[in-house]
Amino acid sequence: MFRKRTNTVSHEHILSQPVSASDQNVSAFQLLRPYWRVTLAAFLGWFLDAFDQVALLLCLPDIGKDLGVSLTAMGIIITAQSVGRVVGNTGWGWLSDRYGRKLTFMIGVIWFAVFSGATAMTWTYLAMLVVQFMFGIGFGGEWTASAALLMESVPPRARSLASSLMMSGYECGFFAAAAAQAIILPIWGWRALFLIGVVPALLAIFIRRGVPESPVWLKLQSMPKQQVQRRKFGFRLDGAALQALIFMAFVQFQNAAMYSFYPTFLRSDRHMSPADVFPFIAAYCIGSLLGKPLCGVLASRLGDRMVFMLYFALTALGIWPFISAHNMTVMLAGAFGVGMFGNSIFALIPHYLSQRFPSETRSLGMGTSYAVAALGQGVAGFLVPMLGVIYGLPAAIIGSVLVGTVLVASIVAYRPAVLPGAKMEGEEEHVVG
Repeated sequence: MFRKRTNTVSHEHILSQPVSASDQNVSAFQLLRPYWRVTLAAFLGWFLDAFDQVALLLCLPDIGKDLGVSLTAMGIIITAQSVGRVVGNTGWGWLSDRYGRKLTFMIGVIWFAVFSGATAMTWTYLAMLVVQFMFGIGFGGEWTASAALLMESVPPRARSLASSLMMSGYECGFFAAAAAQAIILPIWGWRALFLIGVVPALLAIFIRRGVPESPVWLKLQSMPKQQVQRRKFGFRLDGAALQALIFMAFVQFQNAAMYSFYPTFLRSDRHMSPADVFPFIAAYCIGSLLGKPLCGVLASRLGDRMVFMLYFALTALGIWPFISAHNMTVMLAGAFGVGMFGNSIFALIPHYLSQRFPSETRSLGMGTSYAVAALGQGVAGFLVPMLGVIYGLPAAIIGSVLVGTVLVASIVAYRPAVLPGAKMEGEEEHVVG
């Protein structure tokens, strides 16, 4: 059923382009072509975020050895970064709603580049905790602003595809970091990897010169204040918003349990060198790079919920050979499969979250959701190595992923009564019931 708005102008009236008859006759790729700059900027932002974050994951044993701490202590550094993301996601989500998606995007890029470089200059465990906390603030702020900017800029029928292309940047960054560490780590050490992380600051120039501000945010700013439903800070915690928050906590826990300690597992349990790890990371990334666009295409035809459930089921089936196999061919196939299905569901997350918050608080809502996700990652960063001490790292990874998959699938199955952003291009509020 549908319910009309009568006394205020809400997000449905000002969001994006209506679906025209001509749009129905062209592909999502064709619709997205005029928006290549904002799509590329969002992709590159996530690529560069991933490079810096994955460099930390790949170098955990080396950093721990240099700082004289255990793997569990290094897991706490991942947790510190996650807490920083909470601050970045929520605080900069509010800044993005108030001062613009584009400006916040640029600040986030520069911020995490500075603290990536600072990581290379860190010599004590306490300093590393502080620097990674600060890095997390930039990491969280960049994603929040770029995801809202992209979803509000592209046509409705192209949003699932744009979402999947943006999120594919993570795998490209993961792959690049794995290749870089295979070459750089044995020769120059882990600090050189983080010095490379200063390069992302150049992306801010491209954003400033080539990427327009969100038309939705600009429209909101031009409207009389009494016509727009505004909040000083916060958003309506309805069924859709609550689902977004809980979903992100569980899906990030599941995903972090799956990949955060995989390089460490290969080096500690399989006794591989940094160069030996690269083919398995590459297989994981290639699987995800193929899986994310496929995920976006399937979602445009089958819907987000159906694709989520399918990919969760395949992840649960694939996690055992991913971790337990000893045969190299099976291990490579397991890494490819988990990348193809386990990680590819992140292709839909910007689109999924953008439907659950109205325009005037969309960036804050999406940012808060990702902040809760950071907490889920932080829990995994602490819990997996702790369980690994008791049961072994392979069992800790497999058990955590299976529990996380069941929990997040249960959340996706829930159908909230109200989806305040679901009909973004229309003039009515969509109520599912």
